[in-house]
Amino acid sequence: MRNLEAKFRLADLEAARAAALALGYVAVASLTQRDTFFPVAQGKLKLREQPPDAWLIQYARGGDGALMLSRYEMVPVAEATRTREILARALGILAEVRKHRTLLMRRNVRFHLDRVEGLGTFGEIEAVLGQRADAGAARAEVDELLRALGVGARALIDVSYFELMARH
Repeated sequence: MRNLEAKFRLADLEAARAAALALGYVAVASLTQRDTFFPVAQGKLKLREQPPDAWLIQYARGGDGALMLSRYEMVPVAEATRTREILARALGILAEVRKHRTLLMRRNVRFHLDRVEGLGTFGEIEAVLGQRADAGAARAEVDELLRALGVGARALIDVSYFELMARH
């Protein structure tokens, strides 16, 4: 799978939510997530626990101007606690990120309003691309939402939440 994403700080999640709803986004879910990152040789590997579900996600990001193009693979995990324990013993734990996420969607674009423990509030836009989809059309959708939110290219963050935590 591939997606085009943009991440940025947001001071006012409710104003961002209102701006997205005005563009036709729909509130889909309110989620509690725990991401445990493991050190790996290539890309990133995390176990996402989002009760009652969990997934092992491997991904790599590359720049596309101010936006990030990600390639990722996901597999459902039936026993998240045991999986986390086994991976921790085998690989060690790089970081853990806990967040509350409100998910809004419009077509193939997901807009996340995140409250990240220890970091603050953020927005994250992910335009999901098919294997042959043109990133240009997805970029137009992402840019439209960024404009509505008043987020410029300089405000975009090109690292994961755990990498931001490491900087603090």
